[in-house]
Amino acid sequence: MRHLLDFQGWNRAEVEGLLDTARVMREVLERPIKKVPALQGFTVATVFFEPSTRTRISFELAARRMSADVVSFAAATSSLQKGESYKDTLLTLEAMGVDAYVIRADAAGVPHQATRWVKGAVINGGDGRRAHPTQALLDAYTLLEALGTLEGKKIAVVGDILHSRVARSNAELLPLLGARVFLAGPPSLLPKSLPGVHLTPHLEEALEEADAVMVLRLQKERMEAGLVHLEDYVARYQVTEKRLALAKPQAPLLHPGPMNRDVELAGALADSERSLVNRQVQNGVAVRMAVLYHLLVGKGR
Repeated sequence: MRHLLDFQGWNRAEVEGLLDTARVMREVLERPIKKVPALQGFTVATVFFEPSTRTRISFELAARRMSADVVSFAAATSSLQKGESYKDTLLTLEAMGVDAYVIRADAAGVPHQATRWVKGAVINGGDGRRAHPTQALLDAYTLLEALGTLEGKKIAVVGDILHSRVARSNAELLPLLGARVFLAGPPSLLPKSLPGVHLTPHLEEALEEADAVMVLRLQKERMEAGLVHLEDYVARYQVTEKRLALAKPQAPLLHPGPMNRDVELAGALADSERSLVNRQVQNGVAVRMAVLYHLLVGKGR
Protein backbone atom coordinates (compact mmCIF):
# COMPACT_ATOMS: atom_id res chain seq x y z
CA MET A 1 0.00 0.00 0.00
CA ARG A 2 1.37 3.42 -0.98
CA HIS A 3 -1.04 5.34 1.29
CA LEU A 4 -3.02 4.61 4.45
CA LEU A 5 -6.47 6.15 4.02
CA ASP A 6 -8.67 3.39 5.44
CA PHE A 7 -8.69 -0.43 5.30
CA GLN A 8 -10.51 -0.89 2.02
CA GLY A 9 -8.34 -3.16 -0.11
CA TRP A 10 -6.26 -4.40 2.83
CA ASN A 11 -6.13 -8.07 3.72
CA ARG A 12 -5.40 -9.79 7.00
CA ALA A 13 -1.83 -10.72 6.09
CA GLU A 14 -0.98 -7.10 5.29
CA VAL A 15 -2.41 -5.86 8.57
CA GLU A 16 -0.64 -8.57 10.57
CA GLY A 17 2.62 -7.75 8.79
CA LEU A 18 2.30 -4.12 9.81
CA LEU A 19 1.50 -5.08 13.40
CA ASP A 20 4.56 -7.37 13.43
CA THR A 21 6.66 -4.35 12.46
CA ALA A 22 5.00 -2.38 15.28
CA ARG A 23 6.23 -5.03 17.75
CA VAL A 24 9.78 -4.46 16.54
CA MET A 25 9.31 -0.70 16.93
CA ARG A 26 7.96 -1.24 20.45
CA GLU A 27 11.25 -2.95 21.30
CA VAL A 28 13.12 0.08 19.95
CA LEU A 29 11.12 2.34 22.26
CA GLU A 30 12.11 0.24 25.26
CA ARG A 31 15.84 0.76 24.64
CA PRO A 32 17.86 3.36 26.57
CA ILE A 33 18.43 5.19 23.26
CA LYS A 34 15.02 5.23 21.56
CA LYS A 35 16.17 6.07 18.06
CA VAL A 36 17.04 4.31 14.81
CA PRO A 37 18.15 5.72 11.42
CA ALA A 38 15.39 4.01 9.42
CA LEU A 39 13.95 7.24 7.97
CA GLN A 40 17.09 9.35 7.87
CA GLY A 41 16.86 11.66 4.88
CA PHE A 42 13.05 11.57 4.74
CA THR A 43 10.77 14.48 5.61
CA VAL A 44 7.39 13.91 7.26
CA ALA A 45 4.80 16.68 7.50
CA THR A 46 2.00 16.63 10.04
CA VAL A 47 -0.71 18.67 8.34
CA PHE A 48 -3.50 19.20 10.82
CA PHE A 49 -6.42 21.26 9.60
CA GLU A 50 -8.21 20.29 12.85
CA PRO A 51 -6.92 20.34 16.46
CA SER A 52 -5.24 17.23 17.89
CA THR A 53 -3.03 16.27 20.80
CA ARG A 54 -2.44 12.51 20.79
CA THR A 55 -2.34 11.80 17.07
CA ARG A 56 -0.16 14.74 16.16
CA ILE A 57 2.43 14.34 18.91
CA SER A 58 2.45 10.57 18.42
CA PHE A 59 3.23 10.87 14.70
CA GLU A 60 5.89 13.51 15.27
CA LEU A 61 7.58 11.37 17.92
CA ALA A 62 7.32 8.33 15.65
CA ALA A 63 9.03 10.14 12.77
CA ARG A 64 11.77 11.56 14.99
CA ARG A 65 12.41 8.19 16.63
CA MET A 66 13.34 6.98 13.13
CA SER A 67 15.52 10.05 12.42
CA ALA A 68 13.18 11.73 9.93
CA ASP A 69 12.92 15.49 9.60
CA VAL A 70 9.51 16.73 10.75
CA VAL A 71 7.52 19.70 9.47
CA SER A 72 4.65 20.63 11.76
CA PHE A 73 1.79 22.54 10.11
CA ALA A 74 -0.85 24.27 12.22
CA ALA A 75 -3.93 25.66 10.50
CA ALA A 76 -4.46 28.46 13.03
CA THR A 77 -1.13 30.13 12.19
CA SER A 78 -1.04 29.34 8.46
CA SER A 79 -2.08 31.03 5.22
CA LEU A 80 -5.40 29.22 5.49
CA GLN A 81 -6.38 32.22 7.60
CA LYS A 82 -5.78 34.35 4.50
CA GLY A 83 -7.98 32.20 2.31
CA GLU A 84 -5.50 29.64 0.97
CA SER A 85 -7.06 26.30 0.02
CA TYR A 86 -6.11 22.87 1.34
CA LYS A 87 -4.83 21.99 -2.13
CA ASP A 88 -2.51 24.99 -2.40
CA THR A 89 -1.23 24.41 1.13
CA LEU A 90 -0.30 20.82 0.27
CA LEU A 91 1.24 21.83 -3.06
CA THR A 92 3.42 24.31 -1.19
CA LEU A 93 4.68 21.57 1.09
CA GLU A 94 5.17 19.29 -1.93
CA ALA A 95 7.40 21.93 -3.52
CA MET A 96 9.55 21.87 -0.37
CA GLY A 97 10.27 18.16 -0.80
CA VAL A 98 8.02 16.47 1.77
CA ASP A 99 7.98 12.66 1.49
CA ALA A 100 4.97 11.80 3.67
CA TYR A 101 1.91 13.73 4.81
CA VAL A 102 -0.12 12.95 7.92
CA ILE A 103 -3.39 14.76 7.32
CA ARG A 104 -6.16 15.53 9.83
CA ALA A 105 -9.23 17.36 8.54
CA ASP A 106 -12.73 18.16 9.73
CA ALA A 107 -14.12 17.27 6.30
CA ALA A 108 -14.31 13.66 5.13
CA GLY A 109 -12.30 12.83 2.02
CA VAL A 110 -9.49 15.39 2.29
CA PRO A 111 -6.72 12.74 2.59
CA HIS A 112 -8.16 10.93 -0.45
CA GLN A 113 -8.07 14.18 -2.43
CA ALA A 114 -4.51 14.79 -1.27
CA THR A 115 -3.31 11.63 -3.03
CA ARG A 116 -4.22 13.33 -6.32
CA TRP A 117 -2.37 16.52 -5.44
CA VAL A 118 0.94 15.28 -3.98
CA LYS A 119 3.46 12.59 -4.90
CA GLY A 120 4.37 11.59 -1.35
CA ALA A 121 2.71 9.01 0.86
CA VAL A 122 -0.54 10.18 2.49
CA ILE A 123 -1.66 8.94 5.91
CA ASN A 124 -5.15 9.68 7.14
CA GLY A 125 -4.83 11.14 10.63
CA GLY A 126 -8.62 11.40 10.89
CA ASP A 127 -11.06 12.89 8.37
CA GLY A 128 -14.43 14.10 9.54
CA ARG A 129 -16.51 11.23 10.84
CA ARG A 130 -15.22 8.85 8.14
CA ALA A 131 -11.99 7.17 9.22
CA HIS A 132 -9.06 7.15 11.66
CA PRO A 133 -7.03 4.11 10.59
CA THR A 134 -3.97 4.51 12.83
CA GLN A 135 -6.20 4.75 15.90
CA ALA A 136 -7.82 1.46 14.92
CA LEU A 137 -4.38 -0.09 14.36
CA LEU A 138 -3.16 0.91 17.80
CA ASP A 139 -6.44 -0.32 19.31
CA ALA A 140 -5.96 -3.68 17.59
CA TYR A 141 -2.33 -3.85 18.70
CA THR A 142 -3.33 -3.12 22.31
CA LEU A 143 -6.12 -5.71 22.19
CA LEU A 144 -3.74 -8.32 20.81
CA GLU A 145 -1.30 -7.60 23.65
CA ALA A 146 -4.07 -8.14 26.18
CA LEU A 147 -5.97 -11.03 24.58
CA GLY A 148 -3.31 -12.82 22.52
CA THR A 149 -5.64 -13.15 19.53
CA LEU A 150 -8.76 -11.47 18.16
CA GLU A 151 -10.04 -14.60 16.44
CA GLY A 152 -13.59 -15.18 17.70
CA LYS A 153 -13.29 -12.51 20.40
CA LYS A 154 -16.28 -10.31 21.17
CA ILE A 155 -15.36 -6.63 21.25
CA ALA A 156 -17.95 -4.14 22.51
CA VAL A 157 -17.71 -0.51 21.36
CA VAL A 158 -19.97 1.87 23.28
CA GLY A 159 -20.87 5.51 22.66
CA ASP A 160 -21.52 7.91 19.80
CA ILE A 161 -21.13 5.48 16.93
CA LEU A 162 -22.86 7.66 14.32
CA HIS A 163 -20.29 10.47 14.41
CA SER A 164 -17.21 8.42 15.31
CA ARG A 165 -14.41 7.87 12.80
CA VAL A 166 -12.76 5.63 15.40
CA ALA A 167 -15.82 3.37 15.46
CA ARG A 168 -15.89 3.16 11.67
CA SER A 169 -12.22 2.29 11.36
CA ASN A 170 -12.47 -0.34 14.09
CA ALA A 171 -15.56 -1.72 12.35
CA GLU A 172 -13.38 -2.21 9.25
CA LEU A 173 -10.26 -3.50 10.95
CA LEU A 174 -11.27 -5.71 13.88
CA PRO A 175 -13.46 -8.12 11.86
CA LEU A 176 -10.57 -8.41 9.40
CA LEU A 177 -8.57 -9.85 12.31
CA GLY A 178 -11.34 -12.28 13.27
CA ALA A 179 -13.18 -10.31 15.97
CA ARG A 180 -16.93 -10.12 16.49
CA VAL A 181 -17.73 -6.43 16.94
CA PHE A 182 -20.83 -5.11 18.74
CA LEU A 183 -21.48 -1.35 18.55
CA ALA A 184 -23.89 0.06 21.13
CA GLY A 185 -25.35 3.50 21.76
CA PRO A 186 -28.56 5.52 21.86
CA PRO A 187 -30.70 5.07 18.73
CA SER A 188 -30.06 8.72 17.81
CA LEU A 189 -26.29 8.03 17.81
CA LEU A 190 -26.32 4.79 15.80
CA PRO A 191 -25.97 4.61 12.00
CA LYS A 192 -28.69 2.74 10.14
CA SER A 193 -26.18 0.12 9.04
CA LEU A 194 -22.47 -0.66 9.15
CA PRO A 195 -21.14 -3.70 7.27
CA GLY A 196 -19.52 -6.55 9.17
CA VAL A 197 -20.58 -5.56 12.69
CA HIS A 198 -23.63 -5.79 14.95
CA LEU A 199 -25.41 -2.55 15.90
CA THR A 200 -27.61 -2.42 18.99
CA PRO A 201 -29.28 0.25 21.16
CA HIS A 202 -29.08 -2.19 24.08
CA LEU A 203 -25.89 -1.71 26.10
CA GLU A 204 -26.33 -4.99 27.95
CA GLU A 205 -26.40 -6.94 24.68
CA ALA A 206 -23.04 -5.50 23.67
CA LEU A 207 -21.40 -5.96 27.06
CA GLU A 208 -22.61 -9.49 27.80
CA GLU A 209 -19.63 -11.89 27.71
CA ALA A 210 -17.50 -9.27 25.91
CA ASP A 211 -13.77 -10.03 25.82
CA ALA A 212 -12.94 -6.30 25.75
CA VAL A 213 -14.82 -3.01 25.95
CA MET A 214 -14.00 0.18 24.07
CA VAL A 215 -15.69 3.38 25.21
CA LEU A 216 -16.05 6.41 22.93
CA ARG A 217 -16.27 10.06 23.95
CA LEU A 218 -19.70 11.68 24.06
CA GLN A 219 -19.15 14.89 22.14
CA LYS A 220 -20.65 18.09 23.55
CA GLU A 221 -21.85 19.23 20.13
CA ARG A 222 -24.15 16.18 19.96
CA MET A 223 -25.81 17.21 23.21
CA GLU A 224 -26.13 20.80 22.00
CA ALA A 225 -27.83 19.53 18.84
CA GLY A 226 -30.42 17.74 20.97
CA LEU A 227 -29.42 14.25 19.78
CA VAL A 228 -28.96 13.09 23.35
CA HIS A 229 -29.37 14.49 26.87
CA LEU A 230 -26.44 14.14 29.23
CA GLU A 231 -28.43 12.86 32.19
CA ASP A 232 -30.22 10.28 30.07
CA TYR A 233 -26.98 9.10 28.48
CA VAL A 234 -25.24 8.70 31.83
CA ALA A 235 -28.21 6.82 33.26
CA ARG A 236 -28.52 4.39 30.35
CA TYR A 237 -25.13 4.11 28.65
CA GLN A 238 -22.32 5.06 31.02
CA VAL A 239 -19.99 2.10 31.48
CA THR A 240 -19.97 1.47 35.22
CA GLU A 241 -18.56 -1.28 37.42
CA LYS A 242 -22.00 -2.91 37.61
CA ARG A 243 -22.51 -2.89 33.85
CA LEU A 244 -18.97 -4.00 33.15
CA ALA A 245 -19.69 -7.09 35.27
CA LEU A 246 -21.67 -8.34 32.27
CA ALA A 247 -18.41 -8.69 30.34
CA LYS A 248 -15.92 -11.45 30.95
CA PRO A 249 -13.86 -11.17 34.15
CA GLN A 250 -10.92 -8.82 33.67
CA ALA A 251 -12.09 -7.76 30.20
CA PRO A 252 -9.82 -4.79 29.38
CA LEU A 253 -11.15 -1.27 28.91
CA LEU A 254 -10.03 1.00 26.06
CA HIS A 255 -10.77 4.63 25.22
CA PRO A 256 -9.28 6.57 22.27
CA GLY A 257 -9.39 9.87 24.17
CA PRO A 258 -9.97 12.56 25.02
CA MET A 259 -12.11 11.23 27.85
CA ASN A 260 -15.05 12.81 29.65
CA ARG A 261 -14.73 11.22 33.07
CA ASP A 262 -17.98 10.15 34.68
CA VAL A 263 -19.88 10.72 31.44
CA GLU A 264 -19.20 7.82 29.08
CA LEU A 265 -17.03 5.98 31.61
CA ALA A 266 -17.03 5.92 35.40
CA GLY A 267 -13.91 7.71 36.65
CA ALA A 268 -12.92 4.87 38.96
CA LEU A 269 -12.84 2.47 36.01
CA ALA A 270 -10.71 4.86 33.98
CA ASP A 271 -8.04 4.57 36.69
CA SER A 272 -8.48 0.85 37.33
CA GLU A 273 -6.10 -1.97 36.44
CA ARG A 274 -8.45 -2.96 33.62
CA SER A 275 -7.91 0.38 31.86
CA LEU A 276 -5.47 0.24 28.93
CA VAL A 277 -5.86 3.91 28.02
CA ASN A 278 -2.25 4.85 28.72
CA ARG A 279 -1.04 1.68 27.03
CA GLN A 280 -2.95 2.73 23.91
CA VAL A 281 -1.06 6.03 23.89
CA GLN A 282 2.28 4.24 24.33
CA ASN A 283 1.49 1.78 21.57
CA GLY A 284 0.41 4.59 19.27
CA VAL A 285 4.00 5.70 18.75
CA ALA A 286 5.19 2.19 17.82
CA VAL A 287 2.25 1.61 15.48
CA ARG A 288 2.79 4.93 13.71
CA MET A 289 6.50 4.19 13.39
CA ALA A 290 5.50 0.96 11.64
CA VAL A 291 3.09 2.79 9.31
CA LEU A 292 5.71 5.35 8.30
CA TYR A 293 8.32 2.64 7.78
CA HIS A 294 6.04 0.51 5.62
CA LEU A 295 4.97 3.40 3.42
CA LEU A 296 8.38 5.01 2.98
CA VAL A 297 10.97 2.23 2.95
CA GLY A 298 9.24 -1.06 3.63
CA LYS A 299 6.49 -3.05 1.97
CA GLY A 300 4.43 -0.01 1.07
CA ARG A 301 6.50 0.81 -2.02
